[in-house]
Amino acid sequence: MTGDDEDLVARLRRAGVARGDLVGLVISADLGLGLAAAGGGWAVPGDAGAGPGAGAAALGRADEELRPRWAVWSGETAARLVACGVRLATCWDIAAGHRLLFGGFRADPGFAWARLRGLATESVPAPGPPDLFGLFGPSDMPGAVDDDGAFDDPVAADGYLRPEWTSGGWADSAGRLAAWAELARTVASLQQDRLAALAERPMAVPTARSESAAELLCAELCADGLPMNRSLAEGLLASIIGPRPRSETEALALRAARDERVLRHAPLGVTADLRSPAQVRTLLGRIGVDVPDTRAWRLRELHDAHPLVAALLEWRKAERIATTYGYAWLDEALGPDGRLRGAWTGSDGAAGRMTASAGLHNMPAAMRPAVVAGDGHAFVRADLGQIEPRVLAAVTGDQALARAARADDMYAPVAEQLRVDRPTAKVAVLGAMYGQTTGYGAQALRRLNAAYPVAMGYLDAADRAGQAGRDLRTYGGRLVQLAPAGGEPRSASRAAAYGRYARNAMIQGAAAELFKVWAVTVRARCGHLGARIVLCLHDELLVHAPLPHAEEVAGIVDDCLHEAARRWAPACGVRFVSDTAVVSCWSDAKASPPL
Repeated sequence: MTGDDEDLVARLRRAGVARGDLVGLVISADLGLGLAAAGGGWAVPGDAGAGPGAGAAALGRADEELRPRWAVWSGETAARLVACGVRLATCWDIAAGHRLLFGGFRADPGFAWARLRGLATESVPAPGPPDLFGLFGPSDMPGAVDDDGAFDDPVAADGYLRPEWTSGGWADSAGRLAAWAELARTVASLQQDRLAALAERPMAVPTARSESAAELLCAELCADGLPMNRSLAEGLLASIIGPRPRSETEALALRAARDERVLRHAPLGVTADLRSPAQVRTLLGRIGVDVPDTRAWRLRELHDAHPLVAALLEWRKAERIATTYGYAWLDEALGPDGRLRGAWTGSDGAAGRMTASAGLHNMPAAMRPAVVAGDGHAFVRADLGQIEPRVLAAVTGDQALARAARADDMYAPVAEQLRVDRPTAKVAVLGAMYGQTTGYGAQALRRLNAAYPVAMGYLDAADRAGQAGRDLRTYGGRLVQLAPAGGEPRSASRAAAYGRYARNAMIQGAAAELFKVWAVTVRARCGHLGARIVLCLHDELLVHAPLPHAEEVAGIVDDCLHEAARRWAPACGVRFVSDTAVVSCWSDAKASPPL
């Protein structure tokens, strides 16, 4: 079915599309849009070589008036629409749904289809250039063809998707565009049914929806970027690593000067390559500091042992900035519009946390003073407090731990319950989640088992599953892959490591799910005020808001946390808290006392 000039909204209404219904959506730079409702698919012509053209605006109107759930293959569709000025409200992202269902990161259409249909993934045809049969005309090849002489069925006789489709051939004709949109709708529906069948994980379908919306947010984060003042950034770099070098010789001189600030504390005539851990360890030995390795945490414990150790720690901070966040980083990632941009994805494929490139997830605190809101704007910075132990209480239903989580500082009632001081209680709770069962806090950890048996039993069960190589699913239904590759047995130490990983992944994964529900709720509730999320950092949101609305946005952000918690874990009895502030500069956000 090919498109005509009929209004897109009217056509979708005529197809019976209502709020929340799945509608397949694909975009071709040459042909425009491919759409598919329950009755079939059609193409909406665009501007040749320029994307969907007027079809994008029509799609925006349809999204606003009908609010369907657009079934897309990946975030690439959202990115193309954002470039056209269209930001969808909701979608079903097939790649996100696949990662939730099957774990891992790979989620291309051919692979996702094969897993969904139970086909051997090692036999998935690899996308690539046309094979020998592609050298012949359509009359020489078996199978149905469309009006343009191309195969009109993306599924081959062996059940796999045809590689000529998955490598981009789906956009060769209007007929293929419509068929690819129909297949997207079919796959999304199958994923939805599969997730709904996970009886032990009733939040799986809602999680897939929020994960999909997170991919929309990722497309917007890529496009919008993080506001950053270039002159302030260059000034900070100059104070840490020296002025911008004008030549390679000058760069080497600056590097040598940084090294000298450490080596001047060494015995006379002793030198070392500070970038070599082995040589650094030998250097430390020469000043009487014997260590098994040169990890940062170990050196921090020895900060006052010798001036060289303190200087080495400062050198490492400067070296990291020089090599990763230096002038080359600014030149590459910071645009002329004063926005720092990187690639975002809604899931790292393991615990499901959002990730970003270009240093957006690892920016040193020393560079944060350069992250400044634009003219007439402010940042609303919100950071979740004690998120993982609160999530542990919520997902396990441990009522005793949930009561502790109603406090501003949940470690205080836990400490009282365990009859220990607060720092010990904190170490014990974190140790339980990270699998540290010996050393400092071990006695309190044993008391945890008696005080919070449901929560501790949940973690112990995950640990046993990890050691045994049994896959698990998080609270929201994400598959955590724990089975050994090839079924080969693991050593005792390796099995123990997987046990620790499993207990943490169940909590970290659930925390990531809640965070994304919160983030996409903020996205939906603040848009009308012109406020946009510009950074999602682990458990922290940074929202760029027009100054007159900043306080209102801050209130909405906090309200959204309560709304997200009610939707994510209804009646769990856990109180989630956020440290929220309106600031002009990211570094101005004053964190609450350490929790």
